[in-house]
Amino acid sequence: MAVGDVMRMEIPAGGDLTVTPPELHVLAVDDSIVDRKVIERLLRISSCKVTTVESGTRALQYLGLDGDKGASNLKDLKVNLIVTDYSMPGLTGYDLLKKIKESSAFREVPVVIMSSENILPRIEECLKEGAEEFLLKPVKLADVKRIKQLIMRNEAEECKTLRSLSNKRKLVEDNIDTSSSSSSSHDDSSVKDTQTSKRMKSESENLSSLL
Repeated sequence: MAVGDVMRMEIPAGGDLTVTPPELHVLAVDDSIVDRKVIERLLRISSCKVTTVESGTRALQYLGLDGDKGASNLKDLKVNLIVTDYSMPGLTGYDLLKKIKESSAFREVPVVIMSSENILPRIEECLKEGAEEFLLKPVKLADVKRIKQLIMRNEAEECKTLRSLSNKRKLVEDNIDTSSSSSSSHDDSSVKDTQTSKRMKSESENLSSLL
């Protein structure tokens, strides 16, 4: 799935699609401990699993995007949403956004930028770079719930598409099985007709020799 494992989808050999909605995992990035606690509390109230880090550099380390292969086990790491402050020392939220969108592992993960400054060029710059949304601080519970619903809705659409593909695959497989069965029956019938024809020919030849 493009956005981590918001909905874990399995298509068994039989072709039936099963969907299990696991807990949404959010990575929250903010250099302010107060703001980190606020966004963490709002996310937990919204039934999300939350990991918080204090800088863009730490976020890259957690995601394994800092060049250190041992920093994170990407195979097991599932992040469904990244929420980051814009103004941070060192690596800004905008820089972090660009790094994430440049990565093959996490470029499909939605990134939401937060800021206490309502600066239009900054907002437009982040949205153009691929940010899912730009939130003004203080972030409200309604903002978090809306973002979560948006992600879940997108995943539901993807699940619906996969279900349709699964049904089409099952239909094709059924048609192949039916065609193979029909071909096999036809072959059996042809063999029987050939055997009958040979037997009749043999009996005719025997009768001719007697006459």
